[in-house]
Amino acid sequence: MAMQVVEGTAALEPSLGRLFAVVGVFDGLHRGHEYLLRELRRAAAERGARATVITFDHHPDEILKGAAPPLLCDPQERLERLEAAGVDVTVIETFDRATRETPFDAWVGRIAAGVELAGLLMTPESAFGYERGGTPATVAELGRRLGYEVVVVPQFTLDGEPVRSSDVRAAIAAGDLPRAERLLGRRVTVVGTVGRAGRADTELEFGLPVALPPPGRYEAFVETAGGARRSRDLELDDGRVAIRPAVPVRTGARLGVELVRVASGNIRRS
Repeated sequence: MAMQVVEGTAALEPSLGRLFAVVGVFDGLHRGHEYLLRELRRAAAERGARATVITFDHHPDEILKGAAPPLLCDPQERLERLEAAGVDVTVIETFDRATRETPFDAWVGRIAAGVELAGLLMTPESAFGYERGGTPATVAELGRRLGYEVVVVPQFTLDGEPVRSSDVRAAIAAGDLPRAERLLGRRVTVVGTVGRAGRADTELEFGLPVALPPPGRYEAFVETAGGARRSRDLELDDGRVAIRPAVPVRTGARLGVELVRVASGNIRRS
């Protein structure tokens, strides 16, 4: 069954069934996220519930800090990866100033009023809601009144350190593709829209700022919408992102470029 996508917690309704949820940005769907989603599926199955992710329409830092970091996944890619990971329902909440100032108990109460909420998955350090008031302890206390469980799982670590999206971004920005790949659990992929389909190359455009490595040339594989996989070079120069040689696609097509390695002697530090 295809994953259901719900536009905001206000649109939750009983027909969605019994839900067990985790809250997070899930940018990049890295190894830490994959671990959480495995735990989510397990906890949901044990309670006869649907594995549910509650995420946001854009990065919360845009409101919290005034600027969002470059994305590791565009919104569509994130949905595709969540579905591939076995998520049954994804709720996309608008993160604006009103959301920022909503106390955790009011927000969770709205969710529990819309659907049968079986529980929430959290890690010991996770928190949400105004001034991060929704900690595992406070969310569990609310659950005792509203009738849902809180399952707390240990934070995922790699070599003794937590895996964070910010670490993946830093590795990509430094051109350290092997480290980024290790944190992601897969190769770095850049997804964009064809802005110009020329004879010599194919230029990509991005609707939102995305995490890119330093200027230079990278060996890559290009995946088209039809599923074809082609070996190409990706060239980055002064904000221009181009695939060489060109791929047979039309302007406006969506392409995923999987970075393999830096082409020897071609990375340029800015």
